[in-house]
Amino acid sequence: MQFSLGPLQYCWDKPAVEAFYQAAANSHIPLIYLGETVCSKRRKLRFGDYLALAQMLRDAGKSVVISTLALVESRSEITELKKQLENGEFLVEANDMGTVALASQLQLPFVCGPSINNYNLTSLNKLASWGMQRFVMPVDLSKQWLSTITEQQPQFEIEVLGYGYLPLAHSARCFTARHHGLNKDNCETICANYQRGLLSQTLEHQPLLRLNGIQTQSAACMDLRDEIPQMEQLGVDWFRVSPDSIASVAFTDALMQGERSLSQHQLTCNGYWYDAAGMSQV
Repeated sequence: MQFSLGPLQYCWDKPAVEAFYQAAANSHIPLIYLGETVCSKRRKLRFGDYLALAQMLRDAGKSVVISTLALVESRSEITELKKQLENGEFLVEANDMGTVALASQLQLPFVCGPSINNYNLTSLNKLASWGMQRFVMPVDLSKQWLSTITEQQPQFEIEVLGYGYLPLAHSARCFTARHHGLNKDNCETICANYQRGLLSQTLEHQPLLRLNGIQTQSAACMDLRDEIPQMEQLGVDWFRVSPDSIASVAFTDALMQGERSLSQHQLTCNGYWYDAAGMSQV
């Protein structure tokens, strides 16, 4: 099993993003995802900027995948999707079925991202027939479910989001803007003020969710490091780290070297993996 670095989920300024991917280029991580997956109104980097970063990472010896939006709402976003798919150099991670349809029409291979609801082998085999090379398991599924897939010896790679804040939902409404009394059309890209999203708590002050623009994440960090031996036995090909700081690069590098004691977050969860409540720590 190998390790990958997922796309940045947050709205960072351009110098911070460039510094992050320069650190990734200098690391031993073999597979890097990059691109805007949450909201097209985040215009700190354009497609050309991401393409230049992808080329820099490739020149550093990395396999690079360009990730796409999980919620496509406008014609301009479809135009951007076509540019991503037709980049001519890099594999694309499709995060909604519209992107899958476009990739299939263009007869281009793709990775199926975690925001697509793939819940059975029949659907996965159909996607593979359309060009899917790798499947990232939806975060709410369990190791028991995964074992029913791997025992069939599928003809595509399997990737599991093993460490990071879980992407739970996407909405046409921007909750970060609403929190500040702004509407989505005039949001002032307020999500850029929250480098790891905006923590939401219950009335009892229990961490509950993390608001990241139109995306809702888990408040706790998914931590499946102890499950790495089991994943290897199941035949998982890639263990994904979803980054939330530049330190995530060194953290992933350490995981690759067998280090399991390093910790980035105090509040962790692993419930979904055990078919339990997602926010629980089993």
